[in-house]
Amino acid sequence: MSAPPLISLQGIRKRYGGGHGTPPVEVLRGISLDIHAGEFVAIVGASGSGKSTLMNMLGCLDRPSEGVYSFAGEDVATLDADQLAWLRREAFGFVFQGYHLIATESARENVELPAVYAGMAPAQRAERAQALLRRLGMDSRMEHRPNQLSGGQQQRVSIARALMNGGRILLADEPTGALDSTSGAEVMALLHELADAGHTIILITHDRNVAAQARRVIEVRDGQVVSDSAHASRTASGHGLPPPDMRQVVRQNGHGGGASFWTDIREAARAAWRVMWVNRFRTGLTLLGIVIGVASVIVMLAIGMGARQKVVAQLGAFGFNLMYMSSIGNSSRLPGRSITLADLEAVAELPNISHVLPNVTGNQVVRFRNRDVQTYVRGSGAALPRIQTWPLARGGFFTEQDDRELANVAVLGHKLAQELMPDVADPIGQIILIGNLPLQVVGVMSEKGALTGDRDEDNVLLLPFSTAGLKVFGQREPTYTVIAVDDVSRVAQTQAAMEALMLERHGLRDFDVGNAAASIAAEAKTSDTMTLMLSLIAAVSLVVGGIGVMNVMLMTVRERTREIGIRMATGARQRDILRQFMTEAVLVSLTGGLIGVVAGLALGAALLWWDVALIFSLRAIGGAFACALITGLVFGYMPARTASRLDPVQALASE
Repeated sequence: MSAPPLISLQGIRKRYGGGHGTPPVEVLRGISLDIHAGEFVAIVGASGSGKSTLMNMLGCLDRPSEGVYSFAGEDVATLDADQLAWLRREAFGFVFQGYHLIATESARENVELPAVYAGMAPAQRAERAQALLRRLGMDSRMEHRPNQLSGGQQQRVSIARALMNGGRILLADEPTGALDSTSGAEVMALLHELADAGHTIILITHDRNVAAQARRVIEVRDGQVVSDSAHASRTASGHGLPPPDMRQVVRQNGHGGGASFWTDIREAARAAWRVMWVNRFRTGLTLLGIVIGVASVIVMLAIGMGARQKVVAQLGAFGFNLMYMSSIGNSSRLPGRSITLADLEAVAELPNISHVLPNVTGNQVVRFRNRDVQTYVRGSGAALPRIQTWPLARGGFFTEQDDRELANVAVLGHKLAQELMPDVADPIGQIILIGNLPLQVVGVMSEKGALTGDRDEDNVLLLPFSTAGLKVFGQREPTYTVIAVDDVSRVAQTQAAMEALMLERHGLRDFDVGNAAASIAAEAKTSDTMTLMLSLIAAVSLVVGGIGVMNVMLMTVRERTREIGIRMATGARQRDILRQFMTEAVLVSLTGGLIGVVAGLALGAALLWWDVALIFSLRAIGGAFACALITGLVFGYMPARTASRLDPVQALASE
């Protein structure tokens, strides 16, 4: 009893075109034939006879328009794209007339390609590829790229690749057509050797002398089989390599035998890096858009945050981080109803309050020698310069010890020093008088200017709080109190807590609390708007860079269409092709992101050297880098998806 056929075609027809009023072109016209395991078959015919289309059909690169193709008893029409890829990977090996080697890969890497998609371990596939190349006399040319090999050597590499996963069935399309007679004879000798070893050989040729070397010759003319020598000889029937287990491909839905996710990613990254390096000039131009985008985001955000901090610091000089509390009406004259130092000690314990500064104030005449000037006298604490961001121009400020000891020391405002001592170069150490009270000048404040229309801050005499209260104004309670907060964004909550505390202590609202919340809110909104505007400008650069990635990837897909066909013919699934091109897009973005981070930090360092206010944020740097990766994913997806959905036959036929 004869063995069942490995390949069975029944009434296979293939039509192309049609539609829009154009009749379809029928290339195969009802072909029926059986091929058994171990046969050496030559399909011969003139150009245009349909033999190449028949080979694509046999190799599961194309589907018939009509008819039934059974492989090892399984109807191929029931298999999806990934299952067909599994079949090409496990059962078939292709030897093309044009060799179809990937130009960027070495001979060894080309041979390893089917095993990559089969999930073979790197060390194992490298060992097998080297053994096959040595067997075919290519041991000294393994690391050479296709353009460094002769035609005969490239065809040997193609044969080794076809055998990588076992090569049960070798489909050889005009394997000697592009070779000289010597190289052609060597290739035919190899095919005979493989046939003797049990491989099923299907040879497509127009050369009848080459076809005559096969053990079975099928002639095709005008899409039909016109002769078949199968009945004359079938000595190899039933003695070939066993077919793959078709139950596996159906059961596992085409997903069995593939590489692990990380192995796939690693291999895709290796191939992507090779392509980027080979096309490094174009890659560099693509990277430029990502680099500019990432660097812009980092620098723009750093400038925005630096400007925000600078504005906040400047506003702090005008007291925008301060609250003010004072008594209402004449309540301070009534026993038990004034704001006392004990109240202020309780207020200082509230959250978000960094300092409480009591002040006693009033207008007084100040005398120096024979010159009198009426000025605003303010008794305050030693922390005033720090709390109100008001540095000294010369000398020093009084201390907490001066306050405790009621020291007779004073600090002049900038304008008061000019009016009171116009002819004195250095006021430090001079003695001034308020009434009969002598005061020694220990410092002069820097110029601050008028914050409001009712008082000039520079026309002031500053004294220790206790000295002014007891020796000048005759009172212990503060006229008003300055309260500094840590977080200006929580000033409203802090004010509410302070008012609740004072109401609890006093039993009625005999006090008033004010703050610059509106100014703070406006400042914060302005700063945030400016930062957002700068960020959006920088984001546009990233989008432009992403569009550049997509454009280059689309061009890459067009340039590498044949490579995509080669990968599909060697068993790559749609998701393998998608992953390959997505990896390339992400790798470009990843590289551009890293360079962009370095460039942004370098540019920021240069701006710092030029005294530009910047604050680098790890969150901003990480966000910019993440945006670069997302850009690669988003803009690389469409080209990668286009590549994964290419038709294998059309891809292989592209130039």
